[in-house]
Amino acid sequence: MNKKLILIIVSLLLCCAYFLAQQSSVSNEVSSLVLEVDNSEVMASTVSSIGHQGLEVRITEGEFKGQEIFVGNLLMGQAEYDEHYKEGDKIIVALQVEENEITSARAVSMDRSLWMYSLVGLMAVLLLAYGRWVGYKALLSFGLSIWIIWSVLIKGLLEGQNPILLTSVTVIILSAIIIFLVSGFNRRGLSAFIGTISGLLITLLLTHIFGARMGLYGMTQPYSQALIINGFFNLNLLEIFYAAIILGASGAAMDISVDIAASMHEIKENQPLISRKRLIGSGLNVGRQVIGTMTTTLLLAYSGSYLTLLMLFMVKDTTFIRMMNMKIVVSEVLRTIMGSVGLILVAPLTALVAGILLVKKESTDAQVIELNEHIN
Repeated sequence: MNKKLILIIVSLLLCCAYFLAQQSSVSNEVSSLVLEVDNSEVMASTVSSIGHQGLEVRITEGEFKGQEIFVGNLLMGQAEYDEHYKEGDKIIVALQVEENEITSARAVSMDRSLWMYSLVGLMAVLLLAYGRWVGYKALLSFGLSIWIIWSVLIKGLLEGQNPILLTSVTVIILSAIIIFLVSGFNRRGLSAFIGTISGLLITLLLTHIFGARMGLYGMTQPYSQALIINGFFNLNLLEIFYAAIILGASGAAMDISVDIAASMHEIKENQPLISRKRLIGSGLNVGRQVIGTMTTTLLLAYSGSYLTLLMLFMVKDTTFIRMMNMKIVVSEVLRTIMGSVGLILVAPLTALVAGILLVKKESTDAQVIELNEHIN
């Protein structure tokens, strides 16, 4: 069997084993099947419901598998958060267990695990089928990125570590893993890495400068208030907001830097005697084409996240000056513009670094003439 195929299979099995081990450590949350529903204490409207929904469920996994219990589901009238269940639904139930007996239980959410895993599996299959070995390395970097963000960045932020410093270190580590794993540890990969980090550090500085003058306090991010209510009063939400901007921009920055470095590497491979100046010029031309669409891509991505808010502005006939000075709009404008600025900075920096690293020494006129005669 091919060694690469063996490595792919082994690593995927190890990832599955790790995931199952993590799942088994949270034994108080189990999948269950809804048998009966009592809506007698629920006041329903067209878009939301308020009250207490009673559920008779059968646990379908874990040590209490097969046991039927009564579960409560509190509805707060917030359609974006509430879950209204019906008979036959598969749901996640949180159990309170004492001395191997269930003392109480509550509904947590719909069990969407099967479709979530299927979606991830589809992405993995497509990556491996099309990208093959490179697709596997992309999949591996994807998994490592999730683990680092969750285990290092999120955990460190909750512990009160400096958000800017922690995020900067995290982005550097993620950039190194993703770029070198996919592109290899070579001049091409090093060019993309240096270009990415240089552009993002300058973007971070500009974010601090403009953010401090826009009167933002970081509370525009989703669930910021919920964190404070849960006791995390020491969090610097403004710096966490700045860190979120850099983290969000890092993916697109890596994308454009790898594109430019790979293009310049191909040019150098096909034109070994190309001058450094011409190679850098080619890289700049590639960068101009890429940023032309990437900046709009960021705009569309962020606009999609707040599509209903934009619809509300139109319904309320909000004036442009009022709309553009609202905190939530200003924060998203800052996020979008700083992400675009990062791309604009990363492109020429990557081209400059790649030109220096890929062309070790300038070719002489005699070498160029000799190569042309050989080609002809």
